Amino acid sequence: MTEATNTAGSEAMSGHGRRLAILLAMAMFVLVVDTSLMNVSISSVVRDLDTTVSGVQSAIALEALVSAAFILIGGKVGDLIGRKRAYVLGLLGYATGAMAMALAQNLLTIIIFWAVLGGIGASLLLPAMQSLIHGNFEGAAQKRVYALVGAAAAIAAAVGPLLGGFITTYLSWRIAFLGEVVIIAVVLSGIGIVREVPYTGPRNIDVVGACLSVLGMGGVVLGILVWQEGGESVAALLVVGAAALAALVYWLLRRKRRGRPTLLDPDLFRSGTFRVGISQQMLQQIALGGTMIALPIYLQMVLEYNAMQAGLSLAPLSLSMFAVALLAGRKAGDRRPAAIVRWGFLLLTVGLVVLVPTVPRADFGWALVPPLLIAGSGLGLLVSQLNNYTLSPVSQERVSEAASANSAAGSFGLSFGLAFAGAVMLATLSITFTAMAQESTVLPPAEQQHVAQVLEDDAEVMTNTHLAELLADQPPQVRDEIIRINTEARPLALQIALLIPILAGLIGLFNSFRMMRLPDPVATGAAEGTVIG
Repeated sequence: MTEATNTAGSEAMSGHGRRLAILLAMAMFVLVVDTSLMNVSISSVVRDLDTTVSGVQSAIALEALVSAAFILIGGKVGDLIGRKRAYVLGLLGYATGAMAMALAQNLLTIIIFWAVLGGIGASLLLPAMQSLIHGNFEGAAQKRVYALVGAAAAIAAAVGPLLGGFITTYLSWRIAFLGEVVIIAVVLSGIGIVREVPYTGPRNIDVVGACLSVLGMGGVVLGILVWQEGGESVAALLVVGAAALAALVYWLLRRKRRGRPTLLDPDLFRSGTFRVGISQQMLQQIALGGTMIALPIYLQMVLEYNAMQAGLSLAPLSLSMFAVALLAGRKAGDRRPAAIVRWGFLLLTVGLVVLVPTVPRADFGWALVPPLLIAGSGLGLLVSQLNNYTLSPVSQERVSEAASANSAAGSFGLSFGLAFAGAVMLATLSITFTAMAQESTVLPPAEQQHVAQVLEDDAEVMTNTHLAELLADQPPQVRDEIIRINTEARPLALQIALLIPILAGLIGLFNSFRMMRLPDPVATGAAEGTVIG
């Protein structure tokens, strides 16, 4: 490190250093709060844009998918064009997506600008932020900045549903996204105090590896999204995705043996700690993604809650996650990280299992408080351990690359959980609704066939109020029967969707026993306290 760097590190938490730390934390806050705003605003966005729940849900999953598919490339782009420039471009991409949300008049605008462009912005921003923290701070100051950025992420996860629900209910969801633009403008106003962190490694680009990573992760989740929307070529997309992931592994190993630069160094995965840590990160995010798509839909489409009520109902999950993460980080002591992770997956799974029988019986959101507190506590234990467990043994020169892989696994898990749980929910709704319609003694045969055909073409979760409006011209007995079927079919579909995060939790619990057999990671000092959003 140069003398200038040492000076920056020693004075990081005063003057320009303190301001930079706060601006980095604000950037992380926006990244995390963005998806929370979308989740609690689903019904309002659907109503204002005259679109569908599955369409908005697909946009949410697509944003996480794009971030996952391009994050490895984003880290390399930052190496080549400069981490500071990548940081700025990432912020501008996110600001463009947020502004598009504030002005959007249709779903296509959201998909292009918020999901795709915003996702690419996130893929540039996360690795660049990691490198800039490493290069602008050191020692104790660096740890404090990581803690501050991690706290910003946790606070955003905790208050996002409440903040988004309040703004959406009493102002507009458009105002909430406009607020993101304002925060990003404030962050960019301090770009002059960010010192560039030069990249000294190989500048060759692994084009084939980059293409295979996008095809692999993109093909799998895109196939699920196409299935959800009733499209064709689902199997082909899934096969292409799986084949591309397998080809990526072969390609990286081959390039490494030949001494050529790779998109991602496969030697990272020689460490059992890194392998199990990154897989647990992905499973945690699958569980979180599946839960955070099923519950907001249940609250807004079944209980017909507005955004504020939905945010309040989700608060036990996010607030308990935040509180337990802070408590576990401070009180872990000499407890083994693997043991804490095991308890985390156990509590997460138990909370989700308790939700399954609760869903059809709950007439109000407060009935969900006990299971959400249990599941949120489990997530808090996982958040407090997994990033540091995975990254702390990684050396200084490789931590940025390892962090990109860790973030890619998390983003892929989140997008997979969102897409797969949503697709399973709609498929179950279609099958259940059709079966109940055909068994009905009230609906005439022609109406049964019509219901089956409509669901085959476009299964959709909707409120009974909206359904009654669509059936206004039908005879009262037909309208009442279809509403009865909808009332009974939706909770079952949501229960089946919850099996996806439950399965992820069970696999994570099984993996935690493997973690117990591995030695605890020993921090190198380079990545200690690392927090990746």
